Amino acid sequence: MTLAMTSDFVRELLDSDGNVIYFPNSTLFTKLFPNGLSIDNVMFTIPGINLDIYWYGFLIALGMVLAMIYAFSRCRKFGLDIDRVTDTVLAGLIGGIIGARLYYVIFSLDNYMTEEGTLDFSLIFNIRDGGLAIYGGIIGGLLIGGIMAKIRKVKLAPMLDLAGMGFLIGQCLGRWGNFFNEEAYGYSEVLSAGNLPWGMVSKTILNGVYFYVYPDNSSVVTNRALNMLAHPCFLYESLWCLLGFILLHIYSKHRKFDGQLFLMYIGWYGFGRFWIEGLRTDSLYLINNDVISLKVSQLLAGACFIFAVVMLIFMKIRQKKLGGYVLYCDTDESKALLKEAYKKTKKGQNENLEEDEHIVEDNSHILAEEFLDENGEAPETGESDSEEPEPEEAEESEESPEEDGEASEDAESEPEEISEAEPEEVPEEASEESPEPEEEEVNKEE
Repeated sequence: MTLAMTSDFVRELLDSDGNVIYFPNSTLFTKLFPNGLSIDNVMFTIPGINLDIYWYGFLIALGMVLAMIYAFSRCRKFGLDIDRVTDTVLAGLIGGIIGARLYYVIFSLDNYMTEEGTLDFSLIFNIRDGGLAIYGGIIGGLLIGGIMAKIRKVKLAPMLDLAGMGFLIGQCLGRWGNFFNEEAYGYSEVLSAGNLPWGMVSKTILNGVYFYVYPDNSSVVTNRALNMLAHPCFLYESLWCLLGFILLHIYSKHRKFDGQLFLMYIGWYGFGRFWIEGLRTDSLYLINNDVISLKVSQLLAGACFIFAVVMLIFMKIRQKKLGGYVLYCDTDESKALLKEAYKKTKKGQNENLEEDEHIVEDNSHILAEEFLDENGEAPETGESDSEEPEPEEAEESEESPEEDGEASEDAESEPEEISEAEPEEVPEEASEESPEPEEEEVNKEE
C-alpha cells in the first residue's frame, strides 16, 4: 500500500511543524513509517554546556576519519612514508574545510550580509548547519596539502591517487548529512520522481521545490504541489561515490602511472555530478535569469570530466612513446625513504641501534647508573671488549710487590704493549693469556 498524494494530505503536510519526510510511492516505507519519518538535524546535545552536535558535522568528520584510515593503510603500497603522509593529510583537511566554506559563502554572499550591508562573520564561521561546497573543499585541500607535501618531500602524484579514493569515502558518507538537513534534493518535469519508489516529500521540500518551479509566487498552491515529489540527490551522489570507490580500489592494483587514479576520480565524480546537479533545486548559480541559468557546480563538473578524459588519453599516448612508466613505489628513491622510515621506527623501539650509540657514548658519565645490569656491571657494548684488559692489569699490580724489581718491571711492560695494540683484537689475545705463566717465566730467569 502506498500513500496517496491527495489535497488533504498536502494541506496537512504544509500546516505541520515540518521535519517529517515521506516516500509516498514506497510500500515498505509506508508500512514501517505510516506517519512519516521524523528527523532532527541535531544528533545529541552535550549536557551542561548545551552544545548541539549536528548529524551534518558528525558524518563529515566520520567520512574524513575513514578516508584517513584507508589512506594510511595503503601508504606503503604507493611507496609513501606514513609519517610524511600524515602531515600532508592533516594540512589538506584544514585547507579543505576552509576552502569548502569560502567557496559556498562567495557564491551565496547575500545570505551572509547584515541589514547594514556588512558581512556577518558569526554566520560565516557557523558551519554546523551546512554550507560546505565539495569543489571548494577539493581546491583548498589540494592547495594547502600540496604545499605541505612539498615541505615534507612527499611525491605528489601517488599522494593524489590516495587522496582521490579518500575523497570518495568522505563524500559517500558526508552526503547523508544533507538528508538530516533536508537539502540537496531535486526536481525535474522531464525526469519526474512522481512515480519512483524513492521519490520524497516534506514541508521543506514542497516549499523549496514550488519556489524553484514557480519563483514568482511566495506560497504553495495545493493542487500544483500534488506531483512535486523530489529526487533524493544526496542519495544519488552517495551511491555514485561508493561505486566509484569500489571500482578505483580494484583498479588501483593495475594502475599504469602515478596520478592515474586521481584523474579517474575527477572524471568519474565530474560525470556523475554533472547530471545529478542538473536535478537539484538548491544549487549555487553563476548566472540565473530569464535568458540563461548556469549552475556553478554543473559547469565545474563538466570541465573536470573533459579535463580528466583529455589527460588520461595524453598520458596513455606519452607512455607508448616513452616505452613504459616506472611507478614511484618501484623507484630507488621510494625504497630508500621507506627504509629510512623503518629505521626510525626501530630506533624508537630499540635504544641500542647504531644511530643511538654515539648518544650513549657522549653521555656515558650521566647514563652510567641507568645502564647497569642486575649484577652492577655495564651491559655488553662495542666498547666493553676493549676495556677487558683493565682487570688483568689490576691483578698483576697486586701480585707485583711479592716479586723482585725485575719481575715488576716486566709485568708492568706487558700492559703497556697491550694498551698500544688494536682495541678490537687485543682483548681476545689478552683473555687467552693468564698472568700466572708470565710470572713463572720471570722466576726461571732469576
